[in-house]
Amino acid sequence: MCIFLLQKPKMLTRKIKLWDINAHITCRLCSGYLIDATTVTECLHTFCRSCLVKYLEENNTCPTCRIVIHQSHPLQYIGHDRTMQDIVYKLVPGLQEAEMRKQREFYHKLGMEVPGDIKGETCSAKQHLDSHRNGETKADDSSNKDASEDKQEEDSDYHRSDEQVSICLECNSSKLRGLKRKWIRCSAQATVLHLKKFIAKKLNLSSFNELDILCNEEILGKDHTLKFVVVTRWRFKK
Repeated sequence: MCIFLLQKPKMLTRKIKLWDINAHITCRLCSGYLIDATTVTECLHTFCRSCLVKYLEENNTCPTCRIVIHQSHPLQYIGHDRTMQDIVYKLVPGLQEAEMRKQREFYHKLGMEVPGDIKGETCSAKQHLDSHRNGETKADDSSNKDASEDKQEEDSDYHRSDEQVSICLECNSSKLRGLKRKWIRCSAQATVLHLKKFIAKKLNLSSFNELDILCNEEILGKDHTLKFVVVTRWRFKK
């Protein structure tokens, strides 16, 4: 008779220095750690969003591999890489807190109100740090309850505390009727895809894929946020 004994395998641990992986979490354009990580969809190379947008104002190729992103509209073929940004923030101590502090100082310097999303991230990061410094621990039940209450409060807010953007939706097609209320005000974190779905619902269209949204006679990518459109299309327009 054969008896097989199942044992938990020993885990081999190896410490990796941050220096060894810097090449994978830094921006090739500014040589700093990735902030608002944005990936080129054609080749999957990642850069800071502000660095990449500035670069693509004069170029249409990837800064790393030089592949042509798009002949005329390269900005439509880049997208926010939330997974990569989360990895960078987890690997680099203090980076997220430092970035949030810089953004707050930037808005205060201009005399502008700090957007709600920056406030929220700052508060959550501060609470997380304080709990670890004070050695506070909470039971799983209370943690789950707090998380549930926060989620309900967040859901009931409907992004009203976000930075707001006012836009005018004009219909340029003879095949579609225009919106009764063409002026809308919504969160700066809303994307072009949200607008497409909103218009399709208002006009009773079978699919939002039939729609294109343009700004300054340029088609906008579906993943572009309205904040991104404001920064790249409206900032220097009269």
